[in-house]
Amino acid sequence: MNDTVLLFHGIARTKKSMEKLASFLSGHGYRVVNVGYPSTKFSISDLIDIIRPEIDGAAKEAGEGPVHFVGYSMGGLVIRAFLRSYRPAKLGRVVMVGTPNNGSQVADFLKSWPLYRKVYGPAGQQLITDQTAMTELFGTVDYELGIIAGNRTIDPVSSLIIGLRVPNDGKVSVESTRLDGAAAHIVIPANHTFLPVNKTMWSQTLSFLKDGRFTS
Repeated sequence: MNDTVLLFHGIARTKKSMEKLASFLSGHGYRVVNVGYPSTKFSISDLIDIIRPEIDGAAKEAGEGPVHFVGYSMGGLVIRAFLRSYRPAKLGRVVMVGTPNNGSQVADFLKSWPLYRKVYGPAGQQLITDQTAMTELFGTVDYELGIIAGNRTIDPVSSLIIGLRVPNDGKVSVESTRLDGAAAHIVIPANHTFLPVNKTMWSQTLSFLKDGRFTS
C-alpha cells in the first residue's frame, strides 16, 4: 500500500494520545505521520502555519500515493483550516472524530473563565457555537469526509450544559459534529475523552479510509 495517513490530536493533548490509533493503522499497511502541535498556545490559523512544513514533507514523501487526514476533536478543525489554505495535490479521504464543527456549548459556558482561557488558550476561544467568524478560516467541504460522533457521557456537569436530552459525548453534541458536504456520518457508543482509544472508532476510521464508507 502506498497510502499515507496524517493524525491530528485534540486541544490540550499531545500526539501521544493518538499513538494507539497510529499503531493500528500502521498494522493495516498505512504509512502514518502522527502530527504534534502546541494546541493551547496559538489560534487555529497560526497552528496551520506551524504544522505546514511537516505536512508538506509528508506529502512529498508520499509521492504518487494519496494523503489521508484523521483528526480527533479540535484536530478536525485544524484539518479543515489546513485544507482550506494548503491542500495536498494527492488528497485522499478525511475522517473527523468528535469534532465540534458547530462549536461546543461547553466552550460557550467556560470561555470567559480565567482558568479555561489559561489552559486552552486562543484556540479554546474558537470552539464556541457562534462560528460566524470562522467561516473564512474553514471554507466548505469539497473533499471526501467521514464523521464519527460519540453519544456516551460520563460528565454530568458538561451534559447539563449541553442539555440533558441532547445526545452528546460529554463535551460535544452529536449535532455539532455534523457538517454540510460530508459523505458519511456515524454515531458510536463512546465518550469524548476516550474516543482516541476506542476500538470501534479505529475500525470505522479504517473502513472509511479504505472504502469511503462506514460499516453499519
